[in-house]
Amino acid sequence: MSDFLDTELNEAEHEILARAGAFRREVVAPGAAAWERGESPLEALRAAAAMDLLRLEVPEPLGGLGHRYLLKLAIAEDMSQADMGFTFAMINTHNVAARLAQAPLTAQRKTQIAQLMKAEIFGATALSEPGAGSDFAAIKTRAEKVDGGWRLSGEKGWITNATIADLFVTYAQTDPAAGWRGIACFLVDAQRDGFRRGDVYPLMGGRAIGAGGFTLDGYIAPDDDMLSAPGEAFKLAMKSVNGARVYVAAMCAGMIAGSLETALAYAAKRQTFGKSLIEHQGIRWSLGNVATDLEALRALTAKAGRLIDAGDDAVMLAAHAKEFAGRVTLSRIGDCMQAMGAAGLRDEHGLGRHLACAKIAAYTDGSTEIMRERIGAGLVATYGPSA
Repeated sequence: MSDFLDTELNEAEHEILARAGAFRREVVAPGAAAWERGESPLEALRAAAAMDLLRLEVPEPLGGLGHRYLLKLAIAEDMSQADMGFTFAMINTHNVAARLAQAPLTAQRKTQIAQLMKAEIFGATALSEPGAGSDFAAIKTRAEKVDGGWRLSGEKGWITNATIADLFVTYAQTDPAAGWRGIACFLVDAQRDGFRRGDVYPLMGGRAIGAGGFTLDGYIAPDDDMLSAPGEAFKLAMKSVNGARVYVAAMCAGMIAGSLETALAYAAKRQTFGKSLIEHQGIRWSLGNVATDLEALRALTAKAGRLIDAGDDAVMLAAHAKEFAGRVTLSRIGDCMQAMGAAGLRDEHGLGRHLACAKIAAYTDGSTEIMRERIGAGLVATYGPSA
């Protein structure tokens, strides 16, 4: 676990982080290979709920734990040492419960939040479309006002938990001429007429994420299922994306940490030319560089996480953390594999799974290139002479 967060967590947070670590060792690590072969992680998600891992940020009056964002970062890093795909799926169901807790509360909404926290149902966020990802303002899914609600039509794609989710926090355009100001947010129930789930995407790695999409054709969302009005929805989505970028960076730190631990354990045992691999200068230098980038990434994520917890502007730091993660994670996992020689390719070590998930992380919640654009746009205001 990151030392940057270790000293900042209180006793209750340390206790649940310890539970998450035990869950990683006892459930996630043994199950990761099977999920990668296509087996469902549903039972493991239910086990995570039983350990309170789906209640983290939900307010206590609604049955949650009311913990800080920093705890979610620490758990994201810890559990991703075993499998980023499962960790991402778990956090996304948790995020839907926390998001519903921010919306106007009805009796039905309180029931849905409780069901999500218990993993009786599952959640997902539907922002991206086949033709709109990082360019969020370009979404085409339409929401037209009708008596008593809204008629939603369109196609969503690249959704985590798409194959298992019952509830989707869904963004749709109410007025194309208004651009981002016309975007609203609705809760979509997969059991209602007008919803059609798509096939799972046959991705390279990260199968536990359950990526896919759905189509809405004449779906009626009651007025109560509008979670955020036009204009407000876009701003809230951008705020949530900053949080997602930082916990994805934390997941990357977890994958690097897990790969480094595996490589060091192997290098201590493997003998070559009369001494262990770790005694060779080239291996020590290579893995030392891995450790340096790991600590730099942890520092960036922790700094951004503190801003998010304080309610401050985290746009630039979130972009820095995500860009750095996208730049170093793939190569540093590769360095760990290289240090192990051909043994680094064996499924039992899990480094190949981390390698594939590192590529997923470089796209999700904004690609590495988009992060560079975001940083570039804020350079003068943040680092210029008048900053």
